[in-house]
Amino acid sequence: MNGMVQSTAQASRTRLPRKEREQQILDIAHTRFAEHGYGAVTMDEVAAAAGVTKPLLYAYFGNKERLYAACMERAGEAMLAAVGAAVAHAAGPAEALRDGLKAFFAFVDGDRDAWRVLFDETLPAGGELALAVGEYRDRLLALVAQTQLELIPEQSRERAATEVEALSNALLGASEALARWWLRAGALPASEAADLLVATVEPGLQARAALRDRTTSPTQDRDQGAP
Repeated sequence: MNGMVQSTAQASRTRLPRKEREQQILDIAHTRFAEHGYGAVTMDEVAAAAGVTKPLLYAYFGNKERLYAACMERAGEAMLAAVGAAVAHAAGPAEALRDGLKAFFAFVDGDRDAWRVLFDETLPAGGELALAVGEYRDRLLALVAQTQLELIPEQSRERAATEVEALSNALLGASEALARWWLRAGALPASEAADLLVATVEPGLQARAALRDRTTSPTQDRDQGAP
């Protein structure tokens, strides 16, 4: 009887359209990569868990790197959408910083598997996956940089580009490090972790913006008064 049930289930699985089968495989692979890390998961394990043959798995995704990249794409686009929406609807630059960080930590809290796939420390340092990780990080950096640029007078933004790039990297690095600690410790709610980071960095960013404004104003006044 058990053999008949298994045969029926297997037959049902084989009748799935390709798109649904790919989604099923991605769901399983996503969970395994999140739980064990890229380095510890094999294509044999994914195929067995999905109830497909290894040749079929390779036919759909090519290799483990491309399978992981497909999982990463889902996670990365979801994260960028969450943070981007929060920043886009903010009333001003200060709110964009706060709302963006809150959205980042809310995303980590709401989909921890997606976070682990995106920031897997077992990923190879080079190759296709490293490029994919770099792309998502660059897009997130662009969102962070935009919130800082809004704090700078428009006429000074070009000169401040290098500083903004450095600060954006520092802020994103702090967010990632705090998120890793928060996941390990579980010592406070995600929203409080975001508030802690905002309270730490926002005064410094505002003070730096005010300093830029003071140091550029005299030059602007002289330029405007020049014959």
